[in-house]
Amino acid sequence: APFFAGHPEVSIWNAANDELAMSEMDGLLLTGGADIAPEFLKQEIADLSVIEKDADPRRDAWEFGAVKAAMGRGLPIFAICKGMQLFNVALGGTLHLDIKGHNLPEQKTRDVQPLRFDGAARHRFEKVNSSHHQAVDKLGGGFEVEAWCATDGIIEQMKLRDYPFALAVQYHPERGSIYGEVFEEFIGKMRSEEH
Repeated sequence: APFFAGHPEVSIWNAANDELAMSEMDGLLLTGGADIAPEFLKQEIADLSVIEKDADPRRDAWEFGAVKAAMGRGLPIFAICKGMQLFNVALGGTLHLDIKGHNLPEQKTRDVQPLRFDGAARHRFEKVNSSHHQAVDKLGGGFEVEAWCATDGIIEQMKLRDYPFALAVQYHPERGSIYGEVFEEFIGKMRSEEH
């Protein structure tokens, strides 16, 4: 909410609460949440117990459909944490289904995880507040990595090549104060899409 507060002209619709017509949307924000339900993953799952019990197939189905619809219209897409994972899977990628050391209490809200980034990355943060137990493994079609964890190489930021605006981050910009530029770019791209 703080990042959208300065933009009263932007209406936010939550697909969990309201019926949405994608034809009326100017952008897609894929947020964090429970693990993707197993039936949507495009990989072998050796141990189903690593998937969180509160996976929501209904939400996943809507979000996979929303990605397809948004991309069909060239809408700006901003994907955060689970949203990044879902976006990657939607484009044929796979996930690390359970990783260690990325879900520690101090990582939830504090920018403590060091990053390395590609020289062409538009948004560069020295440290981020990344907290998760799954992450991108094989990249979906068209993605390129912009930043990764400096200690173990887990992908933390990527963008879709040859697309107007599609940014995916594993960290949680909604929980921090240093990430305003990321939201501002997304909002700016949405505003340029308005009918």
